[in-house]
Amino acid sequence: MRESTQDELHLQSLSAKGFLIMLSVLAGEQPLLNCEEILQAVECAAFLQVQILAKHLVNLINTDNCLFMYQAAETYGLLDLFHSAALYIRDSYALLEEEIQLLPTDLLQYVESLLPSTFVAVGAHTPASSFLEDASRKICFLDEQNNQWESFGCIPDNASTFLAGIATLDNKVYIVGGARGANKQVVERSFCYDAANHSWSEFSSPHQLRYEVTLVGHEEHLYAIGGEYENVPVVSVEKYSLCSQTWSFLSELPQPTAGPPASKAMGKIFICLWKPPDTTIIYEYDIQKDEWIYVSSITRQQSYGHCMIGHRDNLYVMRNGPSDDFLRCTIESFNLTTKQWTTLSGQYVNSKGALFTAVIRGDTVFTLNRALTLLYSVDSHNWKPKKERAGFNRGGSLHTFFLRIPEETKIMAKQNRMNALKRHFNVRKCSS
Repeated sequence: MRESTQDELHLQSLSAKGFLIMLSVLAGEQPLLNCEEILQAVECAAFLQVQILAKHLVNLINTDNCLFMYQAAETYGLLDLFHSAALYIRDSYALLEEEIQLLPTDLLQYVESLLPSTFVAVGAHTPASSFLEDASRKICFLDEQNNQWESFGCIPDNASTFLAGIATLDNKVYIVGGARGANKQVVERSFCYDAANHSWSEFSSPHQLRYEVTLVGHEEHLYAIGGEYENVPVVSVEKYSLCSQTWSFLSELPQPTAGPPASKAMGKIFICLWKPPDTTIIYEYDIQKDEWIYVSSITRQQSYGHCMIGHRDNLYVMRNGPSDDFLRCTIESFNLTTKQWTTLSGQYVNSKGALFTAVIRGDTVFTLNRALTLLYSVDSHNWKPKKERAGFNRGGSLHTFFLRIPEETKIMAKQNRMNALKRHFNVRKCSS
């Protein structure tokens, strides 16, 4: 290529600003961009085929820019960004409906052809005899329109969600580890649920058996972080490749820990570790260097971070109140751009651990307990209660996540519920 031997290269019709953004991203920075800068970065990523810049743009998608990203990606042919923005728009349809209707017909039709994310929950289940009817095996979704939980299947008989690591990736649910019985006998089998074809399969388990493990799905890999085995905290971390279907060990955690809070933000993996007395430390896992990098720490008397979720360039850490008060919790926000901590105003009721089930879709956080599903609207300063929905009537701990469930699966679930109600009514009628 002639250009490779030249000292200077002149690129026509490519903005200097877009090129500088590309250089900063290649240097490891994660700049926040306004709409004009987004357009220039999209143009540069498409023209120079810079995959890492395209990934950065995907990580920047939010409610404020998703429609602009969508149209810019369509103009310049960045397919991954185009699809990711369309999915975000689909999940934010109710909030953005007026603006969405102004899209060109073909772009509107593509968004409406996609499945929306649906809130899903499953209770804590340990393997039992297959002939026993166990409600904790049921996996359910929330029909938000009708405010009704619907069961659309059961986890396998030999699977455990008690102290298991559960994560979603590419519209599949992965269950790793878990325990059975009071003595916490580790479950050696791992399971995967494919929402697209409504089927379960098994896959290999980590080399180090573990329960109370944190599982994170990220870029075609599963990360099994920490855990416990025979009542001893585990320091090891393993990565499962969906491509090669193999597990491999990664750099160990800074300290042994069971069930560390973890989340993703800006395309990176973060965890919380505790350091007595009273300190919660955030670490980032550097995928390229295979290192756990110290990010920041916060010290609050008699209080530690128990759950963490990422939103835009913020990490929200839910910690208990003073004197082990788990009913009234405080939320701390750590901004990855400014490196500053902010305490959200007020206290947040954590009835039956609802805050610790928090998952996020767009700008809305879903929390869950037996009494209600509480939705919060999120901004950088606070969480505002948005609406209430039906609770999930299961005992014990709950696992929550989002899936894109095909319409035929939802119809089947509703039909099964109606059939069960009819059978129950007929039995009562006959007995009377």
